[in-house]
Amino acid sequence: MLQKARETLRKYWGYDSFRPGQEDIIASALQGRDVLGILPTGGGKSLCFQVPTMLSEGLAVVVTPLIALMKDQVRNLQNRGIKALAVHTGMSRREVDTALNNAAYGDFKFLYISPERIHTELFQAWVRELNISYIVIDEAHCISQWGYDFRPSYLEIAKLRKVVDAPVMALTATATPEVAADIMLRLEFPEENLVKSSFARPNLSYCCKETVDKRGETLRFCLGTSGTGIVYVRSRKMCEELSLFLCQNGVRRKEAASRGNG
Repeated sequence: MLQKARETLRKYWGYDSFRPGQEDIIASALQGRDVLGILPTGGGKSLCFQVPTMLSEGLAVVVTPLIALMKDQVRNLQNRGIKALAVHTGMSRREVDTALNNAAYGDFKFLYISPERIHTELFQAWVRELNISYIVIDEAHCISQWGYDFRPSYLEIAKLRKVVDAPVMALTATATPEVAADIMLRLEFPEENLVKSSFARPNLSYCCKETVDKRGETLRFCLGTSGTGIVYVRSRKMCEELSLFLCQNGVRRKEAASRGNG
């Protein structure tokens, strides 16, 4: 089956081989075992459930917390000729009903939903009609880090197992040993099955430097360093201002992005 997995990887995604950890997670899924995969950001977590789903009958129900993430993954799959859809807030009841009907009878391979959607009356009415091959929980650390207070629906995901007989695949880029154990407990794994890839990135370097001239030091670092780098700032406004400053001083910009600190 792993040879077929590699062929599927090549056919739809154009890669000849898997990254560290991916193959072990996929092997567990194809064996019908629950698995928790901890891979670094950019380590290819999505392929860990997308490839085995393409090799199985039915569709994967992918539980994920962010609408933007749902839409991005659905668009990427559709661009590869793979049928995928999402159900999220902002859709009318009729639109949700139509989407679930399509998921049940339209030969779709992926259905993305939020954890809160699982327990709605409409989803519960359709779930037994869905031919579900995998239950996937993306950003699975949210079960421990959000589930107890911010989004308690994460703690209820395991109830889906009472009506769906399919292996569970939980994926995250961040989980301490305690959080990993809690994830597997909350998702009712019959046995612990953890695959963790190394977070070492030999092609990346980090540095920490104290300075009173942040802009000047950032400029000197950018001009004196080859390759591509990322600068994180506290707001979009600061990102735009720093980007303009660097561009005006000879730093070529590939893409500007901002990330708030909370």
